[in-house]
Amino acid sequence: MIPAFRVLAKLKGLRATPFDIFGYTAERRMERRLIREFESMLDRLLSKLTLDNHAVAVSLASLPEKVRGFGHIKANNVAAMQREREALLREFDTPERPLASAA
Repeated sequence: MIPAFRVLAKLKGLRATPFDIFGYTAERRMERRLIREFESMLDRLLSKLTLDNHAVAVSLASLPEKVRGFGHIKANNVAAMQREREALLREFDTPERPLASAA
């Protein structure tokens, strides 16, 4: 088993190249898609950031920390993260209206 790991270690330079056979799996494609979506979301957040929505933006920026595990565990975590992201984005885009004061 150890010799196999030594061979894999020597092939480390192939990562993220067309010769990376593990890069074609559905899970790796999903990971690359999530990175692109996250970068796009950060651009959106930065363009609309205010003091009022700062806390929500921080929550959105920390969402990738919730994507852990492998296989079906990671898929479940991604689904939960996406649901939370949608709710937080709605909150981010909805400005808080000040309460009307009684006269």
